[in-house]
Amino acid sequence: MIQWISGKVVENFQWSDSVFSLRVITESFDFKAGQFVRLGLNVGGEQVLRAYSVASAPGESILDFVIARVEGGLLSPLLAELKPGDEVNITQPAGGFFTLDEVPDGDDLWMLSTGTGIGPFISMLRTEQPWRRFKRIVLVQGVREAQDLTYREFINECQQRYPGQLVYQPIVSREALPEALAGRIPDLIASSELQEACGINFTEHSQVMLCGNPDMIQSSREQLKALGLEKNTRRKPGQVTSENYW
Repeated sequence: MIQWISGKVVENFQWSDSVFSLRVITESFDFKAGQFVRLGLNVGGEQVLRAYSVASAPGESILDFVIARVEGGLLSPLLAELKPGDEVNITQPAGGFFTLDEVPDGDDLWMLSTGTGIGPFISMLRTEQPWRRFKRIVLVQGVREAQDLTYREFINECQQRYPGQLVYQPIVSREALPEALAGRIPDLIASSELQEACGINFTEHSQVMLCGNPDMIQSSREQLKALGLEKNTRRKPGQVTSENYW
């Protein structure tokens, strides 16, 4: 049964003109890294809801949501204007099956994201589970502009804490950045540019998680299938687990 709890904003951190992290403190509740809740505000006497993955780790006192401001959207522009002390409603319990519990074991774990789809991966990386289970982790973050590359400081801390275990590859489509690839994730998989840049190939011992733009997910799944990687389901375990981010 869905319940409501009230959260209080402690920070609204602007990564760029269009991406922000809303950090909220609320009563504790259980969730798994990768799951989502719905945030809601009262607009004109009606509750407007949208689903957002939690980017913080389970057990942390402050919930972190990375959100894209959608011009003309019913909720995200209002969330972008919230200030410390403002209240936001949060649904319980958390939902979704985009968690590492649903992913079979493997040698390497690829986390392929576009935009704010990096959120659930940040939550996972804040737990011990991926570091224990996989020899190597590849985090791919695809954005339009360099200013939208979020969580760089946290990613650098992970690379220092787990030397040699985490590969981070940014992809920026609308401007040149020295350390970034340019283009679309599925095209970079098809050309092997992504694999060459990361120094790791997709094999039957890989596990791949996709989160973000539905077009990216569909096209990437097709390219991965051509490489012999199959969709992962509970009934038939495979190598590719995905979640559309809208």
